[in-house]
Amino acid sequence: MKKVLVIAAHPDDEILGVGGTILKHNRNNDVCFGLILGEGMTSRYEKREFADNISLEKLHKDTYEAAKIIGYKDVYMENLPDNRFDSISLLDIIKIIEKYVNKIKPDIIYTHFGGDLNIDHKITFEAVLTATRPIGKECVKEIYSFETVSSTEWNFNNTNNFKPNYFIDVTETLNEKVEAMKCYKSELKEFPHPRSIKNLKSSALKWGSVISKEYAEAFEVVRIIR
Repeated sequence: MKKVLVIAAHPDDEILGVGGTILKHNRNNDVCFGLILGEGMTSRYEKREFADNISLEKLHKDTYEAAKIIGYKDVYMENLPDNRFDSISLLDIIKIIEKYVNKIKPDIIYTHFGGDLNIDHKITFEAVLTATRPIGKECVKEIYSFETVSSTEWNFNNTNNFKPNYFIDVTETLNEKVEAMKCYKSELKEFPHPRSIKNLKSSALKWGSVISKEYAEAFEVVRIIR
């Protein structure tokens, strides 16, 4: 049995990037946790304080409903300002991550790809690497970065593209991932938007074809210690 921690910037990232893989971890009797650093959605308003608290509460409720389907033991929410992580000291974000790493003591961490267009994803990746640097009694032996549709593919800077080298066959878990994503009614879009059910399936189909499977999730290996 291993402990797995998904560290995501926003509600729904913990499903989009790694939902099918977490379901497989659960079926292998691993214990899975989620840490969502940002509150979500408030960047859609001119000012953060103008955000609709009822909608925000509904979004967080959706997170817990989705977590039940995926099988997260616990999902922790930190409510950092949406798409404004760069307004906070990086050290403060690192301290938050360190708190949960010390509490959970995960063997494996999944987090965002550091080259994503979204600023919160970039900072999350950097904070994770700093919080889990391999010194002393550091417990995290494996770190993987995942693709987040509607962010990873929109960074057209060719010097830092997502180049997966680790794949998980999610043929048997994709349907449950889709059902979990349907909990996020405020985040789902209609095709051809990348954050649509059709595109989620298409993305899994694309990565599945790379490894001669029907559906897969793709990751970049950040660190493995044996």
